[in-house]
Amino acid sequence: MKTKRTPLRQSDSKPAGKGFEKRPERGVYRNSEAPRARPPRGEDVERPEESAAPAAKPRSRPPRPQPGRSGRSGQARRIAGEPLKPERLQKVLAQAGVGSRREMEEWIAAGRVSVNGETATIGMSVIPTDKVKIGGRLINLRFTSSRTPRVVMYHKPEGEIVSRDDPDGRPSVFAALPRIRGGRWIVVGRLDFNTSGLLLFTTSGDLANKLMHPSSELVREYAVRVLGELTLDQIHLLQNGVELEDGPASFSSIQDGGGEGSNHWYRVTLFEGRNREVRRMFEAVNMMVSRLIRVRYGPFNLPPQLKRGRAHELKEDEVKSLLRMLEKVEKPVMQHDEAL
Repeated sequence: MKTKRTPLRQSDSKPAGKGFEKRPERGVYRNSEAPRARPPRGEDVERPEESAAPAAKPRSRPPRPQPGRSGRSGQARRIAGEPLKPERLQKVLAQAGVGSRREMEEWIAAGRVSVNGETATIGMSVIPTDKVKIGGRLINLRFTSSRTPRVVMYHKPEGEIVSRDDPDGRPSVFAALPRIRGGRWIVVGRLDFNTSGLLLFTTSGDLANKLMHPSSELVREYAVRVLGELTLDQIHLLQNGVELEDGPASFSSIQDGGGEGSNHWYRVTLFEGRNREVRRMFEAVNMMVSRLIRVRYGPFNLPPQLKRGRAHELKEDEVKSLLRMLEKVEKPVMQHDEAL
C-alpha cells in the first residue's frame, strides 16, 4: 500500500517539486568544520596530547565570617594594623536600639550594665570585641553605621500609655507601630495618658537623644482647651515664668485660639518636655486644662490626614534631611562649648 508523502518529505530518487530544495542526507552543520567520523566500537583511538584540555581547577571562595553573639563579625575583623576606635558605652547602646542615651546613662548608674563581666561606669568606652550585657543578656553592639534610621509619626489618642509594660493593662502606643526586626522603636519624648497628639519614634537611640536634647532647641507646640479665659496678668506670668515643684517654667509664646466659656483654646510653645509641664503651668495660674493636644515637635507638624491611632513612616530622603538639619544645629553648639 502506497503512502502519501508531503512535499517536504520527498524521497531522494525523485526530483524536488518547484519551490522546494532537496534535503541533504545528513543535515546541515552550522559549525565551520564538519564533524569527525566516530571510531568503530571496541577500537582504541590514539588522541594527541595537546588536544586534551587541562581539567579546570575549582574556584576557591574565601570563607565568610560567621557572626558572633557579641557582634564581633565584620567589625572586629578589621584590616591588619588598623586600630579599633573605642566609643562611649551609652552611645553604642543607643545605636543598638536598646534605648535613648539618657535611659542608658540611668541604667549604667543603676548597675544594670556590665562590660566583660565587670559593672560598667558612666563615661567608659568600649570596642566591638567587648561583651556588653544588660541584666545578664548579651547585647549585639552596633558601632557607627551608614544605615539610615527609621522614623515614624504617630497620632496618639487619649487613653493610651507611652510604655511597653503597664501593670494596669492599659493600651500601649507601641501596639500600633510597624513591626521591626533586630531592634525596637524608641519614643521621642512622652505624652500623658490623657494627652493626645504627635508622637515621634525612631530605631536610633542616638537620633532620639538629639531630638530630645535641649541643645537642639526643638520647639513643642500644644493646643490647649481651658475652662475660661486667661487674663493679661496670667499671660504675663506664664511667659515670664511660674514656679513648679521641679523648678521654674515658662512658655515661649501664647496665642489665643478663640472659643467661649468652657471651650476656649490657646496655642502655646516651649522648648522642653517635663512631666505634665503644660498642665501644671496652667494650674499654677488657677486655670484648669480640659484637653491637651501636641500639634508640633520641631520640624514635624501633626498631619491633618493622619487619624488618631494611626502611624506614618517617613521616607528615607526625609530622614536624611532631618539628620542634616540636626547636624547644622549641633555644630554651632559644639563650637561654642569648645570656645568656653
